[in-house]
Amino acid sequence: MDERVLPAGTPTERFEEHRSHLRAVAYRMLGSISEAEDALQETWLRYDRTDTGEVANLGGWLTTVMSRVCLNMLRSREQRREDPLELRIPDPLLAREGAVVDPEQEVLLADSVGLALMVVLESLSPAERVAFVLHDLFAVPFEEIAPLIEKTTAATRQLASRARRKVQGQAPAPDRDLARQRVAVDAFFAATRTGDLDALLAVLDPDVVLRSDGDVGRLRGTVVLSGARTVADQAVLYHSLAPYARPALINGAAGVVVIGANGRLVATMAFTVVGGVIVAIDVLSDPERLGALDVSAFRD
Repeated sequence: MDERVLPAGTPTERFEEHRSHLRAVAYRMLGSISEAEDALQETWLRYDRTDTGEVANLGGWLTTVMSRVCLNMLRSREQRREDPLELRIPDPLLAREGAVVDPEQEVLLADSVGLALMVVLESLSPAERVAFVLHDLFAVPFEEIAPLIEKTTAATRQLASRARRKVQGQAPAPDRDLARQRVAVDAFFAATRTGDLDALLAVLDPDVVLRSDGDVGRLRGTVVLSGARTVADQAVLYHSLAPYARPALINGAAGVVVIGANGRLVATMAFTVVGGVIVAIDVLSDPERLGALDVSAFRD
């Protein structure tokens, strides 16, 4: 007599139990909301074509399948990229401060990694990114990651370690106190509105980095600026945006969405605040990508 206990529910129901987790994995792997949805759909198709009746850990199996799909997408993206050093600001996760978010968005935002860290992930090789995301963000053992990227366990461990050093060097851990973050961001915009250069310098870390993807103010295309004076000078140049800035949570941290008088999203600005000062500002102002973001919660 076969006493094996079969999973409860239909195949669709069993997949749905893991959908939110899989979407969170895909977003951190790809930095793109639309590509994460594509990866999720491909994972469903592979699951639907496979007999998983003997799979003891369906969540782990689905995560493995999803990771393979994302790895292929990352490799394809790398082959298409003309400039390997090209800056790309990942799609931001937006939420209104204090607002109730839907359960799936809540899972995406839970233990969210800041946008600055996501930017650094964009600079990793596909194998480095997979190893780091799975191990450091989702606690998948190296022994399970190694076959995915066709490396030994030791080599996989080294890849993740190399990625970790890049992350720690370029994306410091932000202040955990959201109120403290908001004080710094509000001070930045207060100084920007009045053109108070000294006040701007006071709230910026000496080595602050401003990364911009799109066109805003006098910034065109993808731009990286560094140094408090350089960033402060640039901030004064686009102070006309300040009156339209609305507080937002961006990947769980204090930031703003800039919504013009016509109700159109002009830019998102994510801030990384460490020790009460701003160490990184990540601006997305690409109209095509902004058009895909839902900002209905910010229109009132």
